[in-house]
Amino acid sequence: MRPPAAPPPLLLLLLLAAGPARSPEPPEPGCHLTPFTVTLRGSGSCRGSRALRACAGHCESSAFPSRRAVLEAAAHNVTSASRCCTIARLAKVRVRLQCPGGGREELEMFTAKACQCDMCRLSRY
Repeated sequence: MRPPAAPPPLLLLLLLAAGPARSPEPPEPGCHLTPFTVTLRGSGSCRGSRALRACAGHCESSAFPSRRAVLEAAAHNVTSASRCCTIARLAKVRVRLQCPGGGREELEMFTAKACQCDMCRLSRY
């Protein structure tokens, strides 16, 4: 019985250069741009889809015992400082919708361009 033939040197070199397979790393904690696809309908049966970005993730928040002045004025035992992942900058994008019969319709939308941790405000959500 003959020993198996050695692989050609070039193939062996490519296998060594590729290295071991790595699993994708989980995203870092924090507030990040996250891609998603939106599908839209215009007037009639015009449709289209577009890749957009949103802000998602978490930001550090804290809670601590209230100062005496706060306790006397409002009787709140705990004061909290909450921060939420919000959009820092927006970009306007156009979405082209395809209509039956070859027509087109165009819409303008906003997509997140940058994210930040900022004070949480009810009006934003």
